[in-house]
Amino acid sequence: MKKILSGMISTLNSVKPPRITALQELHDAETGPFSILIGTILSARTKDETTTKIVKALFSTYKTPRELANAKVKDVEKIIRSIGFYHVKSKRIIEVAKIIDKKYKGKVPDDLDTLVKLPGVGRKTANCVLVYAYEKPAIPVDIHVHRISNRLGLVNTKNPEETEQELMKKIQKKYWLEINDTFVMYGQNICKPISPMCNVCKIKKSCKYYKSKNAS
Repeated sequence: MKKILSGMISTLNSVKPPRITALQELHDAETGPFSILIGTILSARTKDETTTKIVKALFSTYKTPRELANAKVKDVEKIIRSIGFYHVKSKRIIEVAKIIDKKYKGKVPDDLDTLVKLPGVGRKTANCVLVYAYEKPAIPVDIHVHRISNRLGLVNTKNPEETEQELMKKIQKKYWLEINDTFVMYGQNICKPISPMCNVCKIKKSCKYYKSKNAS
């Protein structure tokens, strides 16, 4: 795994300037884990750039779980309206904020089992909170992690949930924190869903997809 991760970073650096993912950018000392939690909920079916911009705008108005919990849905909708499904997401993040404020005294839980009990929080979102907010080993699997893991031949799975379980079995825990961030950047910039840039990829010799595509 070390060779794969370093090869991805080397490829990214040779093709595009280094950048950080939306979740890395959202984690700051003031809003901490709460901004990661809310940002991940809002990020579904939304581009990174939009997510980052909207979450920063949201937290400039509502700085704590209590403030967001007491917000009016229509006011939140005005801020996040450029995000997909903003009607549903507005109600959802206010609901989550109320639970964080009342049940957990304003502190976002730092364990998977508790996080997935929050409304609208699945394993991917919970794992993002663990990795990006608390730096606890976990493997958040989105479309990029799922696609690249299967292309490389690390797994042979049908959905992100299966991919997460297989990666946890096969990859040493010391690499878990790096996987999502590196794979997401690689999926957005190099190993795209359509027309992946295999010509510049420095790990293609280890890639099952590349080998099958170029088999004589």
